[in-house]
Amino acid sequence: MSMINKEENKEYFTTGQLAKMAKVSVRTIRFYDTQNLLKPSFINEETGTRYYTREDFLKLEQVLLYKYLGFSIEEIKGLTMNNDMDYVMESMRLQYKLIEDKMEQMQLVKEAIDSTIHAYEKEKNIDWDRMLKITELTGMENSLNTQYKNSGNISARIDLHKNYSVNKKGWFPWLFEEVFKDVDKDKKVTILEIGCGNGAFWTENIKKIPENVNVILSDISLGMVNDAENSLKKAAGKSERLKKIVNEQFRFEAFDSEEMPLKDESVDIVIANHMLFYFDKPDKVLSEIKRVLKKGGFLFASTYGSSHMKEINLLVKEFDERIVLAAKDLYLIFGLDNGEKILKKYFTNTKKNIYDDYLLVDKPEPLLKYIMSCHGNQRRYIPDRYKEFKVFVEKKTKKGFKITKESGYFKAFKS
Repeated sequence: MSMINKEENKEYFTTGQLAKMAKVSVRTIRFYDTQNLLKPSFINEETGTRYYTREDFLKLEQVLLYKYLGFSIEEIKGLTMNNDMDYVMESMRLQYKLIEDKMEQMQLVKEAIDSTIHAYEKEKNIDWDRMLKITELTGMENSLNTQYKNSGNISARIDLHKNYSVNKKGWFPWLFEEVFKDVDKDKKVTILEIGCGNGAFWTENIKKIPENVNVILSDISLGMVNDAENSLKKAAGKSERLKKIVNEQFRFEAFDSEEMPLKDESVDIVIANHMLFYFDKPDKVLSEIKRVLKKGGFLFASTYGSSHMKEINLLVKEFDERIVLAAKDLYLIFGLDNGEKILKKYFTNTKKNIYDDYLLVDKPEPLLKYIMSCHGNQRRYIPDRYKEFKVFVEKKTKKGFKITKESGYFKAFKS
């Protein structure tokens, strides 16, 4: 294979050579070029020949893998815009996780089909419950990409707070102590966390979990529930005591918090950590929480205020005024300013407590990850100008970038 040395120790490949290396058509390479997914590293001004490097080949491999996993062009653009190796490795770790989930799902489908075949051969009739199981499993396919993105987004947000918060107590340890400080240690207590995400509230506090507590971790996404279970098992490590806690004291269930498959007055504590504002109107889920709570039980609902992370919004607006990091202001749905009024419709004796903290970020990478993890339109405007945006953020964080945090919780009792 011929190559052209444009720089010392640099290999360059033509479009045809790159296509042959990746076992794709030249047309595919050209299409990704037009979509700004894979630009050549060098163009011969006289001949117009386009040349690519080994780094470009690595990026092409990423693009092809994401395409195989079912991501759209816009989603792939956002996931592959950064050539920093730390970013690439993090992306590949998440790819690996998604492939593991796909393999696990396919194994479950295989077992369900095998069971259906054996049942028919033995009984000569179709078991429709087994057929429904196959339908449910194949229907999980569409949720895996969403789970992948949610997992990465949650990690990016948690990492920024964990590594750059001035309050060294940490949000999850503080919240854990606040939840458990009034819990009776001499009686069995059932705790339900709705919207548990990746289970970080429990994994970060796994050594502090009392033996008198039974926990139900729930999320509408089965993938997120599986993530939470796997994270807890990993956090338990080789400790027999911690493994026993995870295996015997935890249940992992996927369900919609607006329709909980739980009995009336069966739970002592409900935890809703930064999740009630994801409902357009939280009334239905609050009604369900009240139903499943025992008398004397309480809801522990955390949220944030209007000033939370405001400097990040100003930062992206300064770079491009079209960028909006959130489609809606979630604190207007359920926030620190209006949460008490909303909760008083369902609960008595509501108390608010604020977490004293702010962020001081001195590196661009975690801030860039956080920004790209948001639920706004930033993936429409940043990828094509990513290098420019990175330089912009580097200048902002050079002397330390202060970010306001306005988070807290409401504790609401059922009388």
